[in-house]
Amino acid sequence: MAKQTTTLSSAVTVNDTSIVVASATGLGVGNIIVIDQEVMQVTKGWSSGTTVPVLRGRDGTATAAHKSGAMVTIMLASDLPTPLSPQTFVQYQTQKPNVRTSYSASGAITLPNPGSDATAVLNGTGALAMTVAAPTADMDGCRLTIVGNGKAAHTVTVATGLGAVGATADVLTFAAGQQMAVDLIAAGIAWQTPSVVAGAATIAGAGIA
Repeated sequence: MAKQTTTLSSAVTVNDTSIVVASATGLGVGNIIVIDQEVMQVTKGWSSGTTVPVLRGRDGTATAAHKSGAMVTIMLASDLPTPLSPQTFVQYQTQKPNVRTSYSASGAITLPNPGSDATAVLNGTGALAMTVAAPTADMDGCRLTIVGNGKAAHTVTVATGLGAVGATADVLTFAAGQQMAVDLIAAGIAWQTPSVVAGAATIAGAGIA
């Protein structure tokens, strides 16, 4: 099966043994479900309906709470990366880890840890007012991707402004009529974006004030 996506209809706690999804189309027993950083698997107890019993924390992932509206990716077990067989040589990490966090209420976006990237998913069609603190000096090169999984006029206020220009370019406003995303890259204790070279500009339809 091709990977499919839906959303959570209600929040999931760390101890829940089932999840409620907006749509169960194409879902089957044994399917893999990925929500934020956690991998789950549909148990034999499910046959139909949007309340789905799951085995939590599969494939070595940590069991975590998930917010209502969070994106749910459905796939086969074979779609997951196959673990490497033991090797006699040392393999160095060539790709930075990326931690995905979803948000269903206005507030501060968690910054990536130094040496890693982060993806912030803004859930739903209600506009959220988010803030992003200035990066620290040891975060140079870290990437923060902010994604709206629904059509909403989210606002993201960036401390010190893009490129450290202050209030002339410090608020990203997503377009209300489309799903949008923006990349921020840490450099010199400020956030930069590839779409802005100076002052106020527009990111693929999203205004910056």
